Amino acid sequence: MSQKNMNNSEDKLVDAGVLSCQNKSRRNFLGKAAGASVIIAPGVTLIGISSAQSNTDVDGADSSKRWGMLIDTNQCAEGCNDCVSACQQENGWGEGSTDESHSNPEQQAQWIRTVTVRDKDTGHTNQLPMMCQHCAEPPCVDVCPTGASMQRADGIVLVDKHICIGCRYCMMACPYKARSFVHESLHDQKAYAPRGKGTVEACTLCVHRVDKGEQPACVESCSSGAMLFGDINDTNSEISKKLKEVGSTQIRADLGANPSVRYSGL
Repeated sequence: MSQKNMNNSEDKLVDAGVLSCQNKSRRNFLGKAAGASVIIAPGVTLIGISSAQSNTDVDGADSSKRWGMLIDTNQCAEGCNDCVSACQQENGWGEGSTDESHSNPEQQAQWIRTVTVRDKDTGHTNQLPMMCQHCAEPPCVDVCPTGASMQRADGIVLVDKHICIGCRYCMMACPYKARSFVHESLHDQKAYAPRGKGTVEACTLCVHRVDKGEQPACVESCSSGAMLFGDINDTNSEISKKLKEVGSTQIRADLGANPSVRYSGL
């Protein structure tokens, strides 16, 4: 299977992401800082960071699971935008937000988008959805100074809006440009998907649905059946069986982030 490369430079890793992926000592340091009281920024201490980190396994997240997604790019029809529209309506961003409909298009949120990848040798192209990859070693979590970027025990990567200070380090570190910054005040939010001006946000894998045993909105809306969601730690799950059956690719696997979103057909 030939290796294809992202045709657009927007999907290349920024230097900050490379460094954060290669250096995991920062996260280990923060996790051991429970007794420290060193002030690292106005109003932010290591005690606060440690507390935030210790809450990443709450909300009933099961550490035996690892939620992931397999996307068959051969089934993604060119021009199809079903997954993007479903995510917007489900989580109240983009077209699903009356506030954002009047904002600068370049500043609008983008939890999921479609991109085109091209094989440089053959010219063959594939369209595929790109969102937070919910990495096993997420660089966004490594660089966050407050612990707002966090990882649940089941692998889902989230942002705690209560402690996000809007520094946007995580946006710079993300290899997939999967995070957005909220520029305007929002009034029509979903109770299960809180948003806030001056904070960062990204795909949550529709955690509010997953915790109820349901599928993410993008998967449920995919008319071609290109998106398969499940527990990749469970060898008997449909997604694990499919991953064993077909070849799959992790975008920028060379970085060692180990994304939970896999693609076949690349």
